Amino acid sequence: MLNLIRVMYQLHMLSPRGVLRLAAAVWKYGVNLMALVCLAARTYGDRIAISDEREAISYRQLWRQSERLAMQFRQQYGLARGKKIGVMCNNHASLVKTVFAASNTGADIYLLNTGMGLERFNQLAERHGFDLLVHDAELTPLVAQSAYVRARLLSYGDDQHSVNRFAQASDRMTTIRRKRASAGRIMLLTGGTTGRAKEVPHRPSLFYYLPPFITLLSRLKLKERHSIYIATPIYHGYGIAFLLLCTALGKKIMLTAGFDAAKSCAWIAGHKADVVTVVPLMLLKMIRHDSDQLKSLVCIASGGAELAPGLIEEVHNRLGHVLYNLYGTSEAGLCTVATSQDLRELPLTIGKAIDGLKLHLLDDRMKPVGIGTVGRLCLKNKWSLSRSSHSWLETGDMGCRDGAGYYYWCGRADDMIVSGGENVYPIELERLLHTHPLIEDAAVIGIPDEWFGQRLKAMVQLIPNAVLTEEELLTWLRSKAARYQMPKVTVFVDEIAYTSLGKRDKKRAVIGQTPSS
Repeated sequence: MLNLIRVMYQLHMLSPRGVLRLAAAVWKYGVNLMALVCLAARTYGDRIAISDEREAISYRQLWRQSERLAMQFRQQYGLARGKKIGVMCNNHASLVKTVFAASNTGADIYLLNTGMGLERFNQLAERHGFDLLVHDAELTPLVAQSAYVRARLLSYGDDQHSVNRFAQASDRMTTIRRKRASAGRIMLLTGGTTGRAKEVPHRPSLFYYLPPFITLLSRLKLKERHSIYIATPIYHGYGIAFLLLCTALGKKIMLTAGFDAAKSCAWIAGHKADVVTVVPLMLLKMIRHDSDQLKSLVCIASGGAELAPGLIEEVHNRLGHVLYNLYGTSEAGLCTVATSQDLRELPLTIGKAIDGLKLHLLDDRMKPVGIGTVGRLCLKNKWSLSRSSHSWLETGDMGCRDGAGYYYWCGRADDMIVSGGENVYPIELERLLHTHPLIEDAAVIGIPDEWFGQRLKAMVQLIPNAVLTEEELLTWLRSKAARYQMPKVTVFVDEIAYTSLGKRDKKRAVIGQTPSS
């Protein structure tokens, strides 16, 4: 209860005026995201809400435009409780308006990866039968080639039937009586980098999501920040979480469509952003492009993939102690946070568990493992739709914990191999390889071996113009790696493959593979 009071105070809800605003928003719209943006509009008014490459709109404008769009969704496309809307858009204001408006109808919202291929899109469209698809214009060829034949709507277009036109229509067009509705589910699609991608449902709720909300407020000091650049895709859980949190806090939210290091650096410098959300690969590219343009940042929130110690050191040297490491899952949301002070002392940590989350390390029999022992990261919380008071939710990740309660990520459970009776974690060899002065990047996978059952295969990307032979690398490794960590095969590659979410794509393994030396 004390935590709830603290958050309500932060959101200006405890005053008589704040209580009335909250009650009026819920009475008017029901419990959905439109009530959130209505409350933000009445609290923050003409403060800038969204600034993207096309427009800058206030909280009042965001509310009104989202409301008009919701009415058109009902009138033109029949969106309502039990209906489904697929949203395949890059980060921009029309995407944000679509999410708020669709939530107001009660429809389930499927946030689709804009980088997916035709086969994957056809699978999703067939499985879920979207009643409406909202997509960016550049994705029109993919949609046209697909088997999808139901209603579709462009995020931006010159035709009157587009999100931007509906949202900016005159109020005379919105003739349907407003309806209260409970929010539909927000469906997040996991990346599927190590297995079949899954659809993960979330139902937005201030009360369920109170612990992660408080954690981000306190550990990242977000209440003190002013402008937040969400560089991570909103179709990912990490991006949508920051969007909703920043809306509740009345922050200026900055968006760009797609990621480009030069554009992102210029955007941060031009708008003097003080917070940015990234995955480590984005951060690496930006800091290598022009770290001077990142000087305004006081908080870099990194998540979605492992944060390499070398990158942490580079950020500390160039920008100071402004880096935070967030670990979470699509199913459970935020799980741990490592502050800048934590990373200064323990570069490999993913931090401590957030309040309200039970995070345990369990063996294959679901029994707890000891301090310093690698186990399966399993959790219980109150805000996951798949939660159960009697069972643990397996994250699919491996980890360990030290005596002070700090957790450490040890790779995916699917990555672990058994070599000569030893449990071997490819991430340990990857981290060793990253410490070599001539290695830019590395990825390690398991391969069959007739004597040991499985061994490791290392794929190594050298820094530009570097020369390193396999024999030289193995000689260097022998003094640092255990016998079972030594790779059976070493391949030098042009570039390590990554997914659109910044994770190593071990399905494809490499791009432009060349024979080992």
